[in-house]
Amino acid sequence: MRRQQAGATPRDRDAESGWEVAHPLGGASLDGVRMAGFRDRIAAGLNLRVLPQPTVVVVIELGGNPLAVESGTGHQPMRSLVASLSPGPARIRGERIECVEVCLSPRAAYGLLGVSPRELDGSVTALEDLWGRHERRLREQLSDATAWHERLALMDEFLAKRAAGAPSMSPEVAAVWDTIVARRGRIRVDDLAASCGWSRKRLWSRFSAQIGLTPKRAAMLVRFDHAARALRAGQSPSDVALACGYSDQPHLHRDVLALAGCTPGALADRATSVG
Repeated sequence: MRRQQAGATPRDRDAESGWEVAHPLGGASLDGVRMAGFRDRIAAGLNLRVLPQPTVVVVIELGGNPLAVESGTGHQPMRSLVASLSPGPARIRGERIECVEVCLSPRAAYGLLGVSPRELDGSVTALEDLWGRHERRLREQLSDATAWHERLALMDEFLAKRAAGAPSMSPEVAAVWDTIVARRGRIRVDDLAASCGWSRKRLWSRFSAQIGLTPKRAAMLVRFDHAARALRAGQSPSDVALACGYSDQPHLHRDVLALAGCTPGALADRATSVG
């Protein structure tokens, strides 16, 4: 992880949606970390399906009401949460949301979360379960700060301190993940193993332990992410299947159903990603 200079925080107000969004000028100070602040200015409410994506998403709610998380484990109120790369069918609801969202690359998540990514797969987890008293103290500090630039600076400082003693992902695993992303998921596992000089079995074991997904599932996820973005942008399923490397439209349909729990048409009809 490489430190960069942090800056001030500009704000964007989307008059149509009623959401105020704040970003740190110049980005976060750690590689693989993106963060933003969100405030529901007109009580529009939040009702989002959580989609699998190539980032781990951390959300810390700063208002008076907890987020309502619906997943395979039932309904849970959470003041803060972590959505894994492939969280399974889940939905987040809330009223008058005011929160900080942090998106972590798998490499950043491996060092910063403090648990094996394998433990997070298929779930939306309460951040307090991972960070304990450190989460409670951080949430209190963020809530006490009144300006977005203070809140994002506090978040950045907290992550930088965690990064100082964090474990590093093995170079081979990191390189394989980067290759999967660069190829948009269109690569065979045997080719990935050959690229790092490992056997298929060793790659499967080390990659799964540090990323939380098998190489095959990771490639499926990255390809799905590109397809989901294209579908939500209005492209037809047939065009998306061709452009994103699916063998045919039924192949796209099966992958979207497996990862998002809905059809490509349903995915295209709604804004479904956190943040």
